Amino acid sequence: MTLALADTFGSDLVKGIGAILLYGVVGLLLMLVGFYAIDWTTPGKLSSLVHRGLPNAVIVTASGMLSMAFIVVVAIFNSASDLTEGLITSLVYGLLGIIVQVLAVRLLEWATRIDVGSTIESEKFAPASIVVAAAHIALGLVVAVGIS
Repeated sequence: MTLALADTFGSDLVKGIGAILLYGVVGLLLMLVGFYAIDWTTPGKLSSLVHRGLPNAVIVTASGMLSMAFIVVVAIFNSASDLTEGLITSLVYGLLGIIVQVLAVRLLEWATRIDVGSTIESEKFAPASIVVAAAHIALGLVVAVGIS
């Protein structure tokens, strides 16, 4: 029994590794943009509140990051098969998804009249943080499916 590899195996492997690294960079950039978009549009400095260990800030931030991850993963998954086009469409769809996500969450928070600022700055668990977290995750899923 002979194990034979295709003539293009090595170059295909290198291209695949390169694609993984490039999509990883795009994903990381989108996640950073997503975090700062959530931080910028949420009352208070989330990173500082999370660092202080405030439970509601942690819940809201974690759910926001999960929602951004849904959007980024679907944007990458649905990107074009050509690497360059795929990276560009991932970036564009990911950025648009982040914008829509942030606007939708803020609109929902406004409609429900939740005082997000005082909720995330509280040192005690506030049930409203679960509502905000659920809104982040639910709208992240909706936006992600919209990308597909």
